[in-house]
Amino acid sequence: MLTLSLCTRSPSPCNKLRVSTQKICPLHQTRIVCRSYLQVQGHKLSSLSFNPLRELVMNKKGYGFGAVCHSGLLTPSNLQWVSTISTAVLMLARGTTIHRSFLAPLFALQAPAGIVSWIKGEYGIWTAFLALLVRLFFFIPGELELPFITLLLVILAPNQVMSRLRGTQEGIILSLLIAAYLAFQHFYRTGSLARSFDQGSIFATLAIICIIIVSCLLLIQFLS
Repeated sequence: MLTLSLCTRSPSPCNKLRVSTQKICPLHQTRIVCRSYLQVQGHKLSSLSFNPLRELVMNKKGYGFGAVCHSGLLTPSNLQWVSTISTAVLMLARGTTIHRSFLAPLFALQAPAGIVSWIKGEYGIWTAFLALLVRLFFFIPGELELPFITLLLVILAPNQVMSRLRGTQEGIILSLLIAAYLAFQHFYRTGSLARSFDQGSIFATLAIICIIIVSCLLLIQFLS
């Protein structure tokens, strides 16, 4: 009976403590595992945020984007617009003694495709027709005769000639030769480089410089 009573005796506090410890151990292990996992993930995140290779790649991407934006400004379409505006300024400017008749083929060679299509379309034909009527029955200033002749040249130019010269190496070289000849005439007849930048001829000088630069850039882009 004594042995039975010892076996059925309630567990001691040490046994209770051992049992409770055994019950708490899985939870304790789970906490340890979770804490270790969070530490590892935090280390990964910190290493990712301060990764020098990542910063270097981002900087290179930023520089590349700037180079793309910079090169996007020098597209052939933008250069053609600059040449067209400069040619129009030379047609109306008074501070130069160049042969302005060379500006008409230069405009036809380097004008953007949208302007050429508009001139050859119905609106351009009506504009030339009305300008011709005004020229026949009324007086127009001499500065407006060259734009009118340029308008007629673009309208009457055959498509075979326009497609052969516009946007080709021959047309770009021809435009560069015309621009160089006009620049030689302008700077030679003004007498000196300082006089070409006087108040009366500065707009013509800047327009000729723009035409020269645009022609050179178009040739470089075509050959590259």
